[in-house]
Amino acid sequence: MNTFAKLTVAASVSLLVACGGDDVKQAAPDCVFPDAPTVVAPGWICDEPVEGIAVSAVGSAEKSGAGVSFMKNMAATDARVQLAQAMKVQVQNMVKQYAETTGAASTETVDKVNTSVTKQITDESLVGTRIYKTRTSPNGNLYVLLGMDENATASAAQEALKTSMNNDRALWQQFKAQKGQDELAAAIASMKQ
Repeated sequence: MNTFAKLTVAASVSLLVACGGDDVKQAAPDCVFPDAPTVVAPGWICDEPVEGIAVSAVGSAEKSGAGVSFMKNMAATDARVQLAQAMKVQVQNMVKQYAETTGAASTETVDKVNTSVTKQITDESLVGTRIYKTRTSPNGNLYVLLGMDENATASAAQEALKTSMNNDRALWQQFKAQKGQDELAAAIASMKQ
């Protein structure tokens, strides 16, 4: 092999070795702080289950001049709302659709109207919740892990079942659902006239 060929091979090998070290990619972290996406966070911040906590939710509060106690209270309230929604949510939804065509073949036109309205109300008393962990992000936001143990969870689930069956609120929901269906039928009937 001549000198030029040897130098070319040596340069190529050196280049490959040098570039190979840069190609090592770091694995993306499983969990990061929502307000600091480049910083690794504990798994519970990303809703990973925590042993010993039957039901949990993560709440957060932005950094505040009102102090840590205020932030902790706001984050715990955020988490409690999420827990209450998981236990019992009342959702009312009404979807109205109307379609009409005029003309025929290539001169046919289609008029369509879609309307959707949703209202979500959470009304649940939570007994037995407590803050299990707190963590402050590098940007100063506070995150709390709020949860309920097995006994508190079972009690809350039982209470949610009792209050939703055969009570005035359930009858009111049935009435509102029927009223929504009647409104939809009346609107369709009036459009056909």
